[in-house]
Amino acid sequence: MRKLFVSIITVVIAFCAMAQQNFRNPSLSIDERAQLLLNQLTLDEKLGMMEHRNPAVERLGIPAYSWWNEALHGVARDGFATVYPMPTALAATFDDKAVQDMFAMIADEARLKFNRNQKAGRYDDYTGVSFFTPNINIFRDPRWGRGMETYGEDPYLTARMGTACVNGLQQKVNDRYKALACIKHFAVHSGPEADRHSFDATVSGRAFWTTYLPAFQYIVNHTDVGMVMCGYNRLNGVPCCTNESLLVNILQNQWGYHRLFVTDCWALNDCWERDTVIPRHETHATASEAAAAAFGSVIDLECGSGLPALKEAYLKGMLPMDVIDAHVLKVLKARFELGLFDPEPPFTAIPDTTLFDQKALEMAQKSIVLLQNNKKILPLDPKKYKSIAIVGPNAADSVMLCGNYNGTPRHAVTIYEGIRDYVNTLPKDQRPRLYFDTACHHVDGKYRLPRDFDSQIAKCDLVIFVGGLSPELEGEELKVEMDGFHGGDRTSIDLPRIQEGMLMKIKNMGKPVVFVLCSGGAVALDWEDQNLEAVLAAWYGGQAAGTAVADVLFGKVNPSGKLPVTFYSTNNYLPPFDSYEMEHRTYRFMTEEPLYPFGYGLSYTNFEYEDAKYDPSSRTFTCKVKNVGEIAGDEVVQLYLTNSGDKRSPVKTLVAFERVTIPAGGTVEVSFEIDDSFFMTYVDDKQHFEFHPGKFVLHCGNLEMEIRQ
Repeated sequence: MRKLFVSIITVVIAFCAMAQQNFRNPSLSIDERAQLLLNQLTLDEKLGMMEHRNPAVERLGIPAYSWWNEALHGVARDGFATVYPMPTALAATFDDKAVQDMFAMIADEARLKFNRNQKAGRYDDYTGVSFFTPNINIFRDPRWGRGMETYGEDPYLTARMGTACVNGLQQKVNDRYKALACIKHFAVHSGPEADRHSFDATVSGRAFWTTYLPAFQYIVNHTDVGMVMCGYNRLNGVPCCTNESLLVNILQNQWGYHRLFVTDCWALNDCWERDTVIPRHETHATASEAAAAAFGSVIDLECGSGLPALKEAYLKGMLPMDVIDAHVLKVLKARFELGLFDPEPPFTAIPDTTLFDQKALEMAQKSIVLLQNNKKILPLDPKKYKSIAIVGPNAADSVMLCGNYNGTPRHAVTIYEGIRDYVNTLPKDQRPRLYFDTACHHVDGKYRLPRDFDSQIAKCDLVIFVGGLSPELEGEELKVEMDGFHGGDRTSIDLPRIQEGMLMKIKNMGKPVVFVLCSGGAVALDWEDQNLEAVLAAWYGGQAAGTAVADVLFGKVNPSGKLPVTFYSTNNYLPPFDSYEMEHRTYRFMTEEPLYPFGYGLSYTNFEYEDAKYDPSSRTFTCKVKNVGEIAGDEVVQLYLTNSGDKRSPVKTLVAFERVTIPAGGTVEVSFEIDDSFFMTYVDDKQHFEFHPGKFVLHCGNLEMEIRQ
């Protein structure tokens, strides 16, 4: 009898153990499995799932998981990884297909690293496959230090590039995502960095709906993006992460978004902390009240360390259990969608990592913008030069190439190295002698020139000056106080004076100068445009930037990048940096002539546009583009629209684009179906877009067509 009793107990224990583990049953749906797991969690275990560092639940065999990882332009902060160009550079390619392919490769590399981390028992931050990427805020002002993380100043370009990023990361096979993306920072977030924990972005309804929201809405409508992150700032007086009008009324109710809502990291602390050093919002009396305000609406995950506040909010009755369960269920479903509880882990095949390096080079090549080539010095013919000087603070800087939010490249090619490597491929009797020197620092005047600097420059037939900015000067909340820079932002859009002085010195020596500009955004280059032989924008081009720059300089690659931001003249009026209204900002609202306009970029060949047609029934525009030069080239065909019947609308706005490759003498026909959401007129009282019939003008290359709707 005793043996029978023991046997019964053993069976019961085994049955209970099976019941506890049935959330691992792959034959059940994700919804069923998530609910089964939720039912087994204690209060503390549930609350743990609402912080970005989900702790382990050892009794159920569930390992820890951190939701915080970064993949802005490659897997970041987890050792060696492929480093692609920064997003502003990616936007300059105007090639969303290539961007999607690139992010698909990033997802492959991420899974490779994730599987290795799992085997090694590493579950901390930057080891997961959920990424706080992409940053789709609008680069509204060139002074914003984090603008390099965005896809530029235009809502439509940002929407297309952001969609490519999300779809590339979130490859789906058998209902499992390879990775999850997160669009950020919702909303109206673009500096100032030094004040971001207390800054109130005050914005009119028109700017809000026509500039700051369209990219978010487009991506929510066109993808299954896994997460949305709220910003640090206040929006019209209310912190974004407790802003029900923003998160509930718009994002959830109007747009129907019901996946994960996550805070920016420690953003909730800004709502309640009293800090004598860093001003904060201080909109809530306690941490528990801030937690209740965020999680009481739609926030599911706090990137931060607010577990005690969450529990206190529950114990004080401010956060009901049914609300907690709803949030945790969403978190668990997302973990199931990533395959984190599957008996056999998905995505274990080893990718071809050689493709990653090739893609990094391709994207860097496509991103380079030829800004000025008035004297047709480019492409360089090495046979014309016995000696070339390569100078400037960015010439041999491999750290600069990587921008921010980056991994560590296994091999990076500086611009000096790229030129040197190219020259070394030439026959020995055609190789120019190369001279290198830093020449000056980015900003300060402390660099000591070698005594023979002037004599070495005098011996050279050409000078390539590689300068501009650095991610050590512009970026996220930096502790930088230097001439032209404050807290990560810029106080001047001009090229730093020490560099312009060096360029003047070299030019006064009678040398032809090619200027390679490395930066996260626009720099005023009035003197350089007028006085130098050529100017290239190379951005922060990633691990292969040096090779790409050399390929363009010597004509191996025909430059094809286009500006995703306006390059203002130093004489253009810029509104105060902390103003979020759009008048006089970006190509869409400025009436002055910029130095180089949005969408601008030269080629070593020429293109002609002809035979424009518009079909009003389908809102389809077609035209032909011919390469009338002697070499093949890529052209970015851009279609702009002007609503001449509404004086409050943008001067013009991008509504379609396509990058095409055209052989010398060849012609391609390009067809665009105009997206309604970028064709409509904002109506203040209804706070949405609405189509107003009237007179519109379409612009494409040298073509202009008036249409009526």
